[in-house]
Amino acid sequence: MKRTKIMFTLLCLSLAGAAGCIPGGGGSEGEDANRQLVEVVRGNLTISVSGSGFIGTSDEVVLTFDGGGRIGKVYVENGDEVNRGQPLVTLYPLDEDALVLAVTRAEAALLQAEYELDQTVNPYTEDELDDAEQEVDDAEDWLKLTEDMLRYVMKHGGEWEVMQWQMEVFKAETQLTLAEDKLEEMQEEPDEELVEIMEKQVQAAEQALDEAKDALQIEVMNAPFDGVVAGVNVEVGDVIPPASVSAMPVVRLLDTETMELVIELDEIDIPAVETGQRAIVSVDALPSLQLEGTVTSVSSVPIIEAGVVLYNARVSFDVPEGTKLRVGMSATADTVSTERSDVLLVPDRAISYSEGGPVVYVIVDEQIEERPVVIGISDGFQTEIKEGLAEGEVVVVSVKTSSESEGLGFFG
Repeated sequence: MKRTKIMFTLLCLSLAGAAGCIPGGGGSEGEDANRQLVEVVRGNLTISVSGSGFIGTSDEVVLTFDGGGRIGKVYVENGDEVNRGQPLVTLYPLDEDALVLAVTRAEAALLQAEYELDQTVNPYTEDELDDAEQEVDDAEDWLKLTEDMLRYVMKHGGEWEVMQWQMEVFKAETQLTLAEDKLEEMQEEPDEELVEIMEKQVQAAEQALDEAKDALQIEVMNAPFDGVVAGVNVEVGDVIPPASVSAMPVVRLLDTETMELVIELDEIDIPAVETGQRAIVSVDALPSLQLEGTVTSVSSVPIIEAGVVLYNARVSFDVPEGTKLRVGMSATADTVSTERSDVLLVPDRAISYSEGGPVVYVIVDEQIEERPVVIGISDGFQTEIKEGLAEGEVVVVSVKTSSESEGLGFFG
């Protein structure tokens, strides 16, 4: 059924029982009583299609756990309002002892891999390097001392003493060479390929530890947005499989910031409804609340109820803060198909039709004059006049009685 919302000021100049005073009337008193004079006015004309339904939500999500385990706590019930980040359900691991042992082993493996990498990159401590450097210094000092003694005995000593210190110099040179070789070896850069292998072993151990900790960790399901809980499918103690095996729905959550109204429309009205049209939503339980929305979809598949063909249309709208709007409330939406602003308006009953097209009967110099007009849209009560009339002119309108009196021949 079409509903029209018209905003205009209608000045009706009735004769208040003095129908015989209508200029040029000439009709009987009964005929005159079925006539009215109406002034042509400017106003706004809106044509809309009305449908009713129930408030729902355009966005919902079914939440699942990634891993498997046992439901530890359930913090919400069906119908609860929740805030973003609020905990909903917790999941505990099934075999906690085994998982703790796995974490311990992974930690030990990581420590071993890190130690082996450190030994490869830094095989010697600072103290060991310092000791090696000191050995070189000591060997150099001892070599210098033996060389000095050799020079001395070569001048002042005997042959035997010379041979003895020559041997000491040789031993000191050998000792210095060994100390320098040892220090050089200790200061060499580690093998790059070996270090790379050790680093990969550390990374693998770190990943294994993270996985072991994740398996042990209690998984908490939090609300991804503000909304209403529309279903809780688990209870404390329930065992659920990992999502990789079978994703089990845990909580169904509705986003109440953006709602929608699904309305039913008669097959006669559905051609006038299109996506993108503006819609005015009225909620039965909140008569003072009026919401503006948009038609987001129109079903192409009918619903047949008791022989009546109906189609569904969805109207989405934002919910202002502080309203008490709830999912499931009944509401009505007027989808606006056509709007005209500041146009000339006359009652539909002022329009008659001749062979040349639509005409109206205008009061001119106290006489009734037939005048052709160009009409626009009509809501069934008021008609837009595009050409042929001016604001303030007065037209004749027939008033049908309960007995459907005929009136003048040009009234339809």
